[in-house]
Amino acid sequence: MKVAIYGQFYHQNSEKYVQQLLDALEKKNIEVFIEENFLEIIRENEVIKKEYNQFEVFTQLDNSYDLFFSIGGDGTILKSVNYVKDLDIPIVGINTGRLGFLATIQKEEISETISSILQKNYTISERELLTIATTPKNDSLSDVNFALNEITVSRKNTTSMITINTWLDDKYLTAYWADGLIITTPTGSTGYSLSCGGPVITPETNALALTPIAPHNLNARPLVIPNKTKIKLEVSGRAGEYLVSLDSRLTTLEENSTIYIEKAPFTIGLVSLNEDSFIQTLRQKLLWGEDKRN
Repeated sequence: MKVAIYGQFYHQNSEKYVQQLLDALEKKNIEVFIEENFLEIIRENEVIKKEYNQFEVFTQLDNSYDLFFSIGGDGTILKSVNYVKDLDIPIVGINTGRLGFLATIQKEEISETISSILQKNYTISERELLTIATTPKNDSLSDVNFALNEITVSRKNTTSMITINTWLDDKYLTAYWADGLIITTPTGSTGYSLSCGGPVITPETNALALTPIAPHNLNARPLVIPNKTKIKLEVSGRAGEYLVSLDSRLTTLEENSTIYIEKAPFTIGLVSLNEDSFIQTLRQKLLWGEDKRN
């Protein structure tokens, strides 16, 4: 078996958990490759003495890997998606930060769970993504033009609202007069969209949601649509340009651009040790707090 390990930052007191993961993989004679920047970080903190293979995520990751371990939080998984792309490598999210919806394996559980994972005692939660295209073409969106959580258009360099003319399957819907508009997948429904009043959508639901950001037209409400819907946006405002974000990646578009958004032709697989992990996390983080069942 061959696995990749990736992290963005070195969280405080996480050295023992990194070492636990590496020890567990070594005991099973797993071929381990650590992303070069993350390997440098953990070497600086003197966590490991052994030499490990390294990879450059942009150029050397391929479908010969069996698993991709993401160490951090939900943001690290979102970054991991940019590298895994359509390679169909399941992502194992180990949460070394706060409670996450994507990184569901807690750092304290590494010793107990890695053995189960390596024995393939897990399920794969397939998550849909969104893709974006523009007319005229924008080079910054040519290589990584997809998002797991959401694609958002928002105002830039102004306090004035923008107008977002919206079409669904070539049928005109409305003009949102707002600070922006979020197009979210079920995965992203518990993030930015939720904070703007959008609905929570369970991961297996074949739907997307359009959530306006601080709309001026008071009849504008979040809208749930089928995931096969093709969305077209045209944005205008005083600044003459606006922002587009794909998860955490930002780019600027000119006012004369047209945006096309639809479901991506591939999915991302997240490793889950419990089929109800999303519901359990939802209960803990959003709805009822601590589980008070006897």
